[in-house]
Amino acid sequence: MRLFTVLGILFYAVILILIGVVLIVFSLNLLQSQDINSVLAYLHANLNSRIIVGLSGVLLILISFSFAQLILGRFQRERTIAFATASGEVTIALSAVEDLIKRLGGVIPEIKELRPDVIASKKGIMVDLRVILRSEANIPELTSRLQEITKSKIQEVLGLEEQIIVKIHVAKIISMEEKKRREATKEEPPIPFGGYGRV
Repeated sequence: MRLFTVLGILFYAVILILIGVVLIVFSLNLLQSQDINSVLAYLHANLNSRIIVGLSGVLLILISFSFAQLILGRFQRERTIAFATASGEVTIALSAVEDLIKRLGGVIPEIKELRPDVIASKKGIMVDLRVILRSEANIPELTSRLQEITKSKIQEVLGLEEQIIVKIHVAKIISMEEKKRREATKEEPPIPFGGYGRV
């Protein structure tokens, strides 16, 4: 399938380059109108050339359609998780799984913020977590616990046996002093012109 994708990209690159060259030739007036007319007249007059041009058009349409279907199908597969049940097929949006993981941030008090990114591939489900921690957190123990909780929650809710890989990126560690400073700056601003009295 990857070979077909590469061939499709090369095909479209060649077609677009040819169209670009033709447009440049037209803009520089290097091609006379009688040359174009003679080429079109030859293509129209000869039966073999008309068959070749027609088959080229059909091939171009088929390649374009199959390549677009491949890209759209892959994009749709990557944004959902699908599995079959006895009653039919079930698809789950990856954004729903991301929302499920976000709620886990409230379970662990050492986590201030949790941003998940979930990707479904042939290898399994890849979960990238971007985490902001509070300073009292023991990072090795916390990340190991978060990975286990995330894996078990996804397996429990989705009922999947696929491999789940959880990667954690600690983006920031907030100290208690910084937290107190932020809370102090969030106090209500003073009322404009509140200090002025009547004269």
